[in-house]
Amino acid sequence: MSNRLLFVDDDRSGLELSRFNLEAAGYEVDVAENGTQAIARFSADLHDLVVTDLRMPGQTGMDVLAHIRKTAADVPVLVITAHGNVDTAVRAMRSGAYDFIEKPFARDVLLLAVDRALEHRRLAVENRSLRLKVSGVEREIVAVSPAMTELILTADRLAASEASVLILGESGTGKELIARRIHARSSRAEGPFVAVNCAAMPSELLESELFGHEKGAFTGATKARSGRFRKATGGTIFLDEIGELPMALQAKLLRVLQEKTVDVLGNDQPVDVDVRVLAATNQDLAQRIEAGQFREDFYYRLAVVEIKVPALRDRLEDIQVLARHFVSSATSDDELTIPSELLTLLRKHPWPGNVRELENTCERLAILSRGGLLSVGDLPAGFGQGRAEAASEEWPPLPDEGISLVDLERRVIERALALKGGNVSQAAAFLRVPRHILAYRIEKYGLKRG
Repeated sequence: MSNRLLFVDDDRSGLELSRFNLEAAGYEVDVAENGTQAIARFSADLHDLVVTDLRMPGQTGMDVLAHIRKTAADVPVLVITAHGNVDTAVRAMRSGAYDFIEKPFARDVLLLAVDRALEHRRLAVENRSLRLKVSGVEREIVAVSPAMTELILTADRLAASEASVLILGESGTGKELIARRIHARSSRAEGPFVAVNCAAMPSELLESELFGHEKGAFTGATKARSGRFRKATGGTIFLDEIGELPMALQAKLLRVLQEKTVDVLGNDQPVDVDVRVLAATNQDLAQRIEAGQFREDFYYRLAVVEIKVPALRDRLEDIQVLARHFVSSATSDDELTIPSELLTLLRKHPWPGNVRELENTCERLAILSRGGLLSVGDLPAGFGQGRAEAASEEWPPLPDEGISLVDLERRVIERALALKGGNVSQAAAFLRVPRHILAYRIEKYGLKRG
């Protein structure tokens, strides 16, 4: 916390005196001479406290209070009221003000009230952070690169709004971590965070999974199901792999975003839902729109704000801190060290699986370590620069007489599985297809996973 506050008062002399006393006590102070200025100048990113007079021409202190409660509910508001007008102050507190002080007030009374309000906010922020960590909603984002630092700041700014956000990025870059951070720093943080992988279940079951159904709505519906949207009421729903959503469901989700209601199977009446929607994809939605596979109107509803998580190869500064973090998480041995030659190889690797691949690699190195030292020799075969060369040499040639596309696909999947040691999730990320699609093809071709 910066201990920066916004002081609002239409009495210019009183405003300047209070500003002087607060700055002399070490606070940073922005000022506004009326409610309209205050609402325009307030920033949830900058201000830790708002002190406002209640009676002002035009927009009053109650208007300022209402705006703060709507846009930044965790920022306390201290109201100033004329002597003997306690009823107005009590009404302000019932509307969400933290406390009030009566005019005229002494310097020490002002400083004490401000100090208590800021301490209240500090404790509230700490308590919420602890609750979120215990619940597992927010996960740590380890990064030092300018690209990720800027992205995190953007995510924190987005947390204060209710806008739908579309998070783009390759598989394994940490899109869900960004979604969780937005939720954890929003006014919905105390509500549920419900994640749905749109590519992980058959399309015929996805509608029921999202919107729910009543008992007897279809064959096999032996009991009612609330659905993920209703489970997320009061919180956030995260729709991962949104690019895999069937066109019919895109139309229904568009209506949910527009009307804030869901159509439950077997129920004739729409059900209201209070949910913020965050979505993510590793696909180029512009291409899918062009190909008629994604609705343009649905895209614009999802992407009120669009942000992109950079690939690991585009933020090499993060590799060292991430490697140390993952090695530390994978073992209880605090003495494990990463030799410089290993770090050099980690920086040279193309990381098609991004941060998820780095985490798996570091876990492997930690498990196989000996004598408190990670070894280059424990890296997977073909790791690093040699991998790209080997892949180029292994790529099946195209004979003049032609080749079966089915056979080509089977051979590519075989090699991707071999490259990833039989790990289907990593192979799917490498081939840039959803895991369930790759699993289907593995079964279809009767391939061994490792």
